[in-house]
Amino acid sequence: MLYVIHAYDYTDEQALQRRLEVRPQHLETVRQLKADGHFVIGGALLSPDDQMIGSMMVVDFADETSLRQWLDHDPYVQGRVWEKIDVKPFREAKV
Repeated sequence: MLYVIHAYDYTDEQALQRRLEVRPQHLETVRQLKADGHFVIGGALLSPDDQMIGSMMVVDFADETSLRQWLDHDPYVQGRVWEKIDVKPFREAKV
């Protein structure tokens, strides 16, 4: 099943620094998701002045339990980068 994730970063003064510090580990995790067939598309959410303020991903997991097992261990969760995470089932439009 597809899921869309909107994850918004903390807004404290150290938030961007935490993001940058764990970004290599997060990207490695995403590369593994892709290799395992779970990553569909994703990237950084940007502010009007082009600063990273969060992330969006579409992922494919058998169920939400499997998704949560991955998400709980993502470096952006463990490293206190993402403050608010919204996960919704997603249906791709076939056009």
